[in-house]
Amino acid sequence: MLSRRHLRTKVLQAFYAFIQSGNSDIADGEKHLLKSVDKLYELYISQLFFLVEIADFARKRAEEAKNKFLPTENDLKPNTRFIDNSVIRQIEENRNFKKYINNYKTSWADEQEIIRSIYKEIIKEDFFNKYMVSKNHSYMDDQEVLIKIVKKTISGFELLEQYYEDKTIYWSFDDFHTANIMVIKTIKQFIENQSHSQPLPPIFKADVETDNEDRQFMIELFRKSVLHHEDYKKMIAEKACNWELDRIAVMDILLINMALTEIVGFPSIPIKVTLNEYIEISKYFSSAKSKVFINGILDKMVEELKSANKIKKSGRGLMES
Repeated sequence: MLSRRHLRTKVLQAFYAFIQSGNSDIADGEKHLLKSVDKLYELYISQLFFLVEIADFARKRAEEAKNKFLPTENDLKPNTRFIDNSVIRQIEENRNFKKYINNYKTSWADEQEIIRSIYKEIIKEDFFNKYMVSKNHSYMDDQEVLIKIVKKTISGFELLEQYYEDKTIYWSFDDFHTANIMVIKTIKQFIENQSHSQPLPPIFKADVETDNEDRQFMIELFRKSVLHHEDYKKMIAEKACNWELDRIAVMDILLINMALTEIVGFPSIPIKVTLNEYIEISKYFSSAKSKVFINGILDKMVEELKSANKIKKSGRGLMES
């Protein structure tokens, strides 16, 4: 389920933590990398559960309204479209989902204030109210409203972001964003009348061979980046003529290091793809000027490595940069 960019980002975070900690045990660094990926999956499960809990909150609220001393007609006959959302029900009844909830011991029991707060925001949304009163109602409508809730309401809900960041050092804003993307992908993949035994998408892509390949790519990228860190740092210092090494942001050095590691050490990945990926990642993890600096340094170093015949690519067009 994670894209290669997500994998590169997880490696970058683990690489940064490894270097900053002064750790010299690569195996220990790999262990923390894999744990961070598992924690991301736990966050994804928690976000799926959060949708179920919002619907459950709405259900309890409707029941309480019926038991008012003087209930209104709307209280006695509430609109249950969201409460009965087909996709919510599929998530709730999915056997894999139940297994993960049990394994991770996920619970929102003590966080009802967060659920109440976000529910109040959801019922203000125009898209939600249109969904609730629409005369036509389909399975796709149930999917679409949940996707919009995640995109438009949950993704920007600061109270929830803060809750996750306070929960563990493994959960950051970037992980929160990635987990929401994973939830949206899952909702889109659901089909009507889907079996309760249908597995949830794994953290790596579903195909067995690709799963192994992506996981191996992530571990190998981390290991090779660490092993070549000192060598590439010296090369960066030589090419950054107008900069002293200690004035270059640590994150910029690591991004260049990883890009070079990938260009030299992964023969099946085109140079152009690698360069584009790390420039994009730099937009989120470095300063505004980093894009130009990283791009300039990499261009110089790639040309030098090509001249020295140190870049070996196994397919047609993979040497283009």
